[in-house]
Amino acid sequence: MAYAIANTHSASILDRAVTFFANQREAYARLRLYTQTMNELQSLSTRELNDLGLSRSSLHDTAYTAVYG
Repeated sequence: MAYAIANTHSASILDRAVTFFANQREAYARLRLYTQTMNELQSLSTRELNDLGLSRSSLHDTAYTAVYG
């Protein structure tokens, strides 16, 4: 005799809320890191940026890549 068992387990509202807030916390931490990176890059002189091989127009892309990959 064969039995079929349907798994209808879904994440509870509490599990989804915990996951949501964990994701929000991680997103906020990355945003803070991006802002800090931008502030540090913008504080560099043009000569220091040239030494690093960067231009002012590429700072956003550089910071985004550094934080978000």
